[in-house]
Amino acid sequence: MRIARFSIDGNVAFGAVEGDTPDELVLDIIKGIPFADFELSGTKVPVSNVRVLPPVLPNKVVAFGRNYAEHARELGNEVPDAPFAFFKPSTSVIGPGDEIQYPSFSEELHHEAELAVVIGRMCREVPRQRVQDVIFGYTCANDLTARDVQRREKQWARAKGFDTSCPLGPWVETDLDLATASDLAIQLTVNGQQRQLGRTSEMIHPIEDLIVNISEAMTLLPGDVILTGTPAGVGPLAVGDEVSVSIQGIGTLTNKVVKRG
Repeated sequence: MRIARFSIDGNVAFGAVEGDTPDELVLDIIKGIPFADFELSGTKVPVSNVRVLPPVLPNKVVAFGRNYAEHARELGNEVPDAPFAFFKPSTSVIGPGDEIQYPSFSEELHHEAELAVVIGRMCREVPRQRVQDVIFGYTCANDLTARDVQRREKQWARAKGFDTSCPLGPWVETDLDLATASDLAIQLTVNGQQRQLGRTSEMIHPIEDLIVNISEAMTLLPGDVILTGTPAGVGPLAVGDEVSVSIQGIGTLTNKVVKRG
């Protein structure tokens, strides 16, 4: 099931996405919230009549860096022996179609296409064999990075945590199991030109290891997001660029870069 979060007439709700082509997509409004038992209301609205929001509002976004060997090498970094985590604040999250604001303190904004894992239940110290049980679903992400700031400041709070630096969407796909999610094509284009192309099977540390690693340290909450790393091909964005992340079996997340007002 594809579950989207949307706004209509000032109200925010979740809905199950039905249809295949953009012109056909409709939302069957969910009674309640998708992280608990819910029912479909049968009340349907065209996606074209609503504003699609970030599919979740995470308490925290936990991101893992350098989890694809070729990406680590393209930036001159060593491949880490263990998962390497950092955080993006909830204020960095935007949805499909929202504007990426080019940070005023950077001159080198980079794109990074990523598979995002959405947590479905409160959990801590998750054993590897139970990881599937705590996953709600998967969505597309763009881990935007102020690369010059990242190099200059060494730690990544500002470089990766600025407002609008974490586009998510367009919805959460809940029907993928771990085996399938672990071998999906992931692609990023800028103005229609391919920049990144890889497969999630190229991860150094698989999804199970990432969730085991971070849940050893902290409690994960429903709606929290785990970013799993980016394949090679990261590069610069300019004001006016349209950037799209597409992941096999999930969908496409598109945003435009604007000057920060």
